[in-house]
Amino acid sequence: MTIVTGKDSAKTRRSLTVGGKSIAYYSIPAAQDAGLGDFTKLPASLKVVLENMLRFEDDGFTVSVDDIKAFADWAKQGGKNPREIAYRPARVLMQDFTGVPAVVDLAAMRDGIKSLGGDAKKINPLVPVDLVIDHSVMIDEFGNPRAFQKNVDLEYERNMERYQFLKWGQGAFNNFRVVPPGTGICHQVNVEYLAQTVWTDTDQNGEEVAYPDTLVGTDSHTTMVNGLAVLGWGVGGIEAEAAMLGQPISMLIPEVVGFKLTGELMEGTTGTDLVLKVVEMLRKHGVVGKFVEFYGEGLDSLPIAQRSTIANMAPEYGATCGFFPIDNETLRYLRQTGRDEDRIALVEAYAKENGFWRGADYAPVYSSQLELDMATIVPAISGPKRPQDFVALTAAKSAFAKEMTETFKRELSKSVPVKGENYEMTSGKVVIASITSCTNTSNPYVMIGAGLVARKARELGLDRKPWVKTSLAPGSQVVSEYLEAAGLQEDLDAIGFNLVGYGCTTCIGNSGPLQPEISAAINEGDLVATAVLSGNRNFEGRISPDVRANYLASPPLVVAYALAGDMNIDITTEPLGIGKDGQPVYLKDVWPTNAEIAELVERTVTREAFLSKYADVFKGDEKWQAVETSDEETYDWPATSTYIQNPPYFRGMSQEAGTISNVRDARVLAILGDMITTDHISPAGSFKPTTPAGKYLAERQVAPKDFNSYGSRRGNHEVMMRGTFANIRIKNEMLDGVEGGYTKGPDGAETSIYDAAMAYEADGTPLVIFGGKEYGAGSSRDWAAKGTNLLGVKAVIAESFERIHRSNLIGMGVVPFEFTGGDTRKSLGLTGDEVVTIEGLEGDIVPLSIVPCHITFKDGTTKTIELKSRIDTAVEIEYLENGGVLHYVLRNLAKS
Repeated sequence: MTIVTGKDSAKTRRSLTVGGKSIAYYSIPAAQDAGLGDFTKLPASLKVVLENMLRFEDDGFTVSVDDIKAFADWAKQGGKNPREIAYRPARVLMQDFTGVPAVVDLAAMRDGIKSLGGDAKKINPLVPVDLVIDHSVMIDEFGNPRAFQKNVDLEYERNMERYQFLKWGQGAFNNFRVVPPGTGICHQVNVEYLAQTVWTDTDQNGEEVAYPDTLVGTDSHTTMVNGLAVLGWGVGGIEAEAAMLGQPISMLIPEVVGFKLTGELMEGTTGTDLVLKVVEMLRKHGVVGKFVEFYGEGLDSLPIAQRSTIANMAPEYGATCGFFPIDNETLRYLRQTGRDEDRIALVEAYAKENGFWRGADYAPVYSSQLELDMATIVPAISGPKRPQDFVALTAAKSAFAKEMTETFKRELSKSVPVKGENYEMTSGKVVIASITSCTNTSNPYVMIGAGLVARKARELGLDRKPWVKTSLAPGSQVVSEYLEAAGLQEDLDAIGFNLVGYGCTTCIGNSGPLQPEISAAINEGDLVATAVLSGNRNFEGRISPDVRANYLASPPLVVAYALAGDMNIDITTEPLGIGKDGQPVYLKDVWPTNAEIAELVERTVTREAFLSKYADVFKGDEKWQAVETSDEETYDWPATSTYIQNPPYFRGMSQEAGTISNVRDARVLAILGDMITTDHISPAGSFKPTTPAGKYLAERQVAPKDFNSYGSRRGNHEVMMRGTFANIRIKNEMLDGVEGGYTKGPDGAETSIYDAAMAYEADGTPLVIFGGKEYGAGSSRDWAAKGTNLLGVKAVIAESFERIHRSNLIGMGVVPFEFTGGDTRKSLGLTGDEVVTIEGLEGDIVPLSIVPCHITFKDGTTKTIELKSRIDTAVEIEYLENGGVLHYVLRNLAKS
């Protein structure tokens, strides 16, 4: 690949000699010497963005000298200067759930550009793109030695159409690589193998240039790589497609929150306990739209594995990213994971030369600061519905009892016999215990810890409770390598934590079905079953349709709760079970010491393991190699496919852009509450034959057992628009006491959101949605915006938006608005029977405009309120004028 640097950027270009070899780079000290400002006190995370400005100054886009000087002003003004800039990441990372629709869009754009008279080959990634297939494996088989192979076989059986399509894309597009199924989770593969911390490439003059490794990814947990000092964050698939096609990302220079870590973790605590406390603190502080940078002497004892766990959960604390600067630990990890020694030498030399190194004197300016002594951390879990709801382990039993009374409004005493079993189901029973997700399986300290808990439990004669569905789904094959080397996989197998696959599994809702008799008992009694998982998300309806309360925990605690089997047990004081000697076994009896864990990590997590497992990372197994596909430059869309369909976005597109229109006489499709996540809007996981998506597939002779999941069908807009706002736990306030994707149709009768939207579309009636605070939190699901668009929604009006979903809405031509002046859906008394008109969008609209909104109520009265347009930047106005970001890019490529 060739990078194209700016015309005027040569004045800050310098050379660096590493290992006898000269390499060019763009120097921040040189920018100071050139009189562009004092950058010495900038945080390292912001220096990465500054270097990007230096490299692309006057590049034909919008990087100017004033953009560079703005970073010096940021430091002078105490960490604030929200100037709009154009940022260009070095690469793009995808996973298959979000990646398949992105590749579908690229394939559709090739058709679209041909219809506009352009060249299909212009639709090609201009920056490197890696897509890791990790979201498709489901846990159908568990708790036995055949689980892994059975789940892999089912994965290929269900997803062959998608895999054929992705393999076509790998051959059809330049700069596009696919990491096959069964390799690992994209973020863990990124940290362990793909990321380089300092990237190198040749420029248009053929000279090698070093620059910070940066990326955007189509998954919100792309932030995990910030633990390795690689600046990256999640964007919607729409924004990622624009970035890979050479479109700079428009952003505001962010505030940077400094988070000082001191002390060391105490005996018995884990990195997971630490991150749950960090999430709680940062959510309270308020970091949406901001960078968080971690610093302080506590980092000296914090390995990359722990840092990556904290960085991974940036979406949970609401930040754009959680960044750790380059230091000696960065170099140690690069060496341990098999990176080339020349690269490691370059990372050290470049970081020290260009001001990215965290030394003892590292003390930048921050916009605001927090501090945490890690010695104060206690064992904890988080839940039952939000990652930021921190619960000390000692209070877990009482907290669950309180949730039962206040949140779930259920009686703890109710029990239902399980048919064919000698036990009953009650609320609080743990029916899923899953060691899952890159968040924690990337950390050998907690994985070895979980194995040691299993070993000690096995020795004492404990086993998982029979109603608990247990699973182990590591984020990479390296985890299996060191668990086997330590002899711990045998112990995990003995209590039901057999390997089920390498992928996201339970963390994204691919937990698979529960035993039918257990499911029936839960539903008969309307019980609150629970799940304990080592993941990052526990939103309503995400983990399993049978589970209402989900708790995040460290892998060792996941094992402990599988042994206890019940949230109504205080596992800090009550026995986990009765051992083979007839005596009670307590948590303290099976919990390993930090020294035991450290000794095994040191002995089994080796450089050789990483080199071995990543030697042929793109080759795949025999199943992947046997996948057949075509080599045409455009895709031959199979008419009968229920997985891959040509989307309607570019059909009938004209050569010229249009204008933004006012929203006139719109009806209300839904009124939603606070913290409506992208899980609520565009659910993953399974769906039933009675849903609009299920009916669509049944009409095409797809049996319910072959429905697969919403996520696996993201390449088919017909399925996904039917699944939009169809989460089983979503509550539309237009209806009383109803859960699920329902609303009022044009006739006022209750119906599905999809059917109502289609009825309104038939009448040519536009739609709006009202929401509360933090609308669109959670995963970077582009289908949450695509589905909103395809349902005919023209505007979403909420109290506040989460960053990625707001951007995705703009990218799909849907305008986000925020209430002003204290107005809310509740203060206005909205029922959903209103007619809404929003003006001020036509003509010379500017970013963040205040516009009038006229609401006509059912009784004929009208009220005018003011809304703040969340069109944040000038380029977003252009996107909306074109109908979306991809339309904007397509027209520009066709014209060129």
